[in-house]
Amino acid sequence: MDFLLYQNTIYFLLFAIASGIMLAIPSLRKGALGGNGGSISTKEAVQMANKSSALFIDIRSAEEFKNGSIPQARNIPMDELEQKVPSLPKNKPVILVCNMGRTAQKAAGILQKLNIEEVYVLSGGLSAWTQDGLPVKKHTATGGKK
Repeated sequence: MDFLLYQNTIYFLLFAIASGIMLAIPSLRKGALGGNGGSISTKEAVQMANKSSALFIDIRSAEEFKNGSIPQARNIPMDELEQKVPSLPKNKPVILVCNMGRTAQKAAGILQKLNIEEVYVLSGGLSAWTQDGLPVKKHTATGGKK
């Protein structure tokens, strides 16, 4: 009878360890993204924007931005990023957007060095956003010559 108790104890311990690991994985994954310039999907980006008022920063050129962007995105071209970081809110997550996601990875490193804590990169960039059928806003020049 002692043998059954011992075997059940082993099963219980294995179950507890497996449960602990399964509970820890999402937390570890979330921690790996937050502040590390981790990539997030378009779905995760939309959820983050809705839940925590994440700020979309489009680092493409002003011309590319004008031709189409995420509707609530703010355009800060890559070459102006360092100068404009002080104007970014410190208490909101920042989601960086470029065409495909590669340039945004470099921008994430810059923001982290300048103490922006929650920095994410939109995986696949604006291309993934449009492929997923999400809205894109075209900007028109206002007040210019006709």
